[in-house]
Amino acid sequence: MARIVMKFGGTSVADLDRIRNVAGRVKREVDAGHEVAVVVSAMSGVTNQLVKWCQELSPLHDAREYDAVVATGEQVTIGLLAIALQAIGVDARSWLGWQVPIRTDNAHGKARVESIDGTLLIERMQSGQVPVVAGFQGIDPVRNRITTLGRGGSDLSAVAIAAAVKADRCDIYTDVDGIYTTDPRIVPRARKLDRISYEEMLELASVGAKVLQTRSVELAMKQRVRVQVLSSFEDKPGSLVVDEDEIVEQPIVSGIAYSRDDAKITLRRVPDRPGVAAAIFGALSKANVNVDMIVQNLGADATTDMTFTVSKADLARAQDVLEKARPEVGFEGIVADPDVAKISVVGVGMRSHAGVANTMFGALAEKGINIQVISTSEIKVSVLVGGDYTELAVRALHTAYGLDGPA
Repeated sequence: MARIVMKFGGTSVADLDRIRNVAGRVKREVDAGHEVAVVVSAMSGVTNQLVKWCQELSPLHDAREYDAVVATGEQVTIGLLAIALQAIGVDARSWLGWQVPIRTDNAHGKARVESIDGTLLIERMQSGQVPVVAGFQGIDPVRNRITTLGRGGSDLSAVAIAAAVKADRCDIYTDVDGIYTTDPRIVPRARKLDRISYEEMLELASVGAKVLQTRSVELAMKQRVRVQVLSSFEDKPGSLVVDEDEIVEQPIVSGIAYSRDDAKITLRRVPDRPGVAAAIFGALSKANVNVDMIVQNLGADATTDMTFTVSKADLARAQDVLEKARPEVGFEGIVADPDVAKISVVGVGMRSHAGVANTMFGALAEKGINIQVISTSEIKVSVLVGGDYTELAVRALHTAYGLDGPA
């Protein structure tokens, strides 16, 4: 017997037939003798509609009321799934975030989970009942206001609950059947991974892989929650996210990720003096603009060109902040380019193998792809290329690192 948290995303509960399908999957685990809790998202498209209504009423809406609105999608789903489970003979009860309780900070719209008391959930699971918990939401215990965890927050809810109830595994059911070496829509010969380490999955999620939300992987790694990604629609083995020690043979490169969500900014002829970088990036930080890749080219006349990336969503705000900082910083001009893509190669095997970056640069050069910016970590190499070259770059690198499966 195992204790399992099962999480189902919006496409998995998109209509009543799919909710019945989810109920059937839950029943199979219960009938196998497992203790089960379920975490669900809102039905597909519902949260987007709720967000749209808030924005149409007021672009600068109160974030607390925004949370009160968008959290309702999950309330509908947990009630419907509890009814579907009861209809097939499974004892089930719905739980909202505040009823567990899932305590968060008060950063409405992007709250962080601070604690979860799993006592009641464990009691119900041990008695044979299935708690059906609303993902994506919690409560600010100081003001007793509903909070939400940001888009994709149901993954985070599931991992946090799995940690709180000391689950043996957290199963994330989605519309794909596992974690692949890259996006199979771009590379048909991409291979499904049986296992991947927390570190690799965290890097892949942070640089564009959409399978798991970054914060959920971070929490799983911290709490050592075993996570399995599998399909809601097919009965196939999934992919496990586990400790590096559980993987017998570590490949040099485990996956290729890409992101089209970045924009490049270049500041021309920045004075080359102490404190300039602090003035530039300090202003952006105060405006909550996250900066990713950074490169600086030193000129011959005591000036430098400084290039960095921000998210496309933050590009206009970043340009406005920089223009206001121009008198203090003294740069000559701003050049923005939203038509770029970040391509990343990830693998824990990089720690013990030389030449990984050289393979990347050679494969891209062979295809005539120019590298604009380079960024590295211990198990990752990322490059910025022109947006038109995204798919070509991913395919070339996937082949160069021997990740292609059988044709």
